[in-house]
Amino acid sequence: MRALPARRIATSALCATFLLGIAGPAAVAADHGPAHGARAAAAPVEALPAPAVRAPVPEADTLLAQSAGLADVAGVLKPVTDLLTAALKADGGKLPAADAAKLGDAVKEAVAKATASAPAAPQTPPAKTPAEPQTPTVPKTPAEPQTPTVPKTPTVPKTPAEGNSPADPEIPVAPPAILPALPGAPALPALPARDASGRVAAPDLRADALKALQSSVDSLVEAAVAGDSAAVGTAAKQTVSGMVDFVAAVAVGGALPAPNLPGLPKLPTTTAAQSGSGR
Repeated sequence: MRALPARRIATSALCATFLLGIAGPAAVAADHGPAHGARAAAAPVEALPAPAVRAPVPEADTLLAQSAGLADVAGVLKPVTDLLTAALKADGGKLPAADAAKLGDAVKEAVAKATASAPAAPQTPPAKTPAEPQTPTVPKTPAEPQTPTVPKTPTVPKTPAEGNSPADPEIPVAPPAILPALPGAPALPALPARDASGRVAAPDLRADALKALQSSVDSLVEAAVAGDSAAVGTAAKQTVSGMVDFVAAVAVGGALPAPNLPGLPKLPTTTAAQSGSGR
């Protein structure tokens, strides 16, 4: 077969290029024109799957409050035990004033934080006294009839005066008997404080325990700075007892679940503990 001349090949290529240049923009315009937009709008849109709804954790608020109360216990005990360890390991119980002040300030900060985050103390509603029944109205008594006027009795003639009899001797007056003084009545116990609504505030065991613990810590810091080993030992015992009281107050009054470890004695209820502290 005879090869095509170069001129005919070039003419064919030029015609193909010219046709592509015309058909390309028309095809693009057809894809992006109004008709294409109408077809896209008419096409059904697939619905997106709805996000799954997760159920909340049961009693989450109560558990968070209990966890925060236990965190407060740890936050208070840690600086107190640091102070106890430093004082008891020091030579003769003596600490430098700067170190003792730093450890004591850490305890004060922890106690203040635990006091601020403490829940409000429960209040006892005031006892309602029954209203006294009204006494019935007494009916009026009828007026008594007037009695008739009694006639005047005739005047009796005067009898002659008798001679004066001698005066009776005076009887000496007995001296007054001196009675022993009666013993004074015992003072009545102070009534519990009430708020503006008349509710009686229950004893705040947690706050009382924190105050007692802070007082013991202050005594321990003072004794450690002075280097009094006997005073350090006494203050350390009081501080350990104060920590135990604070833990017990949180366990009893912090709405924590009752311990269920076999062999543990039952803890007193909040009501019993509060009534016992008021004696």
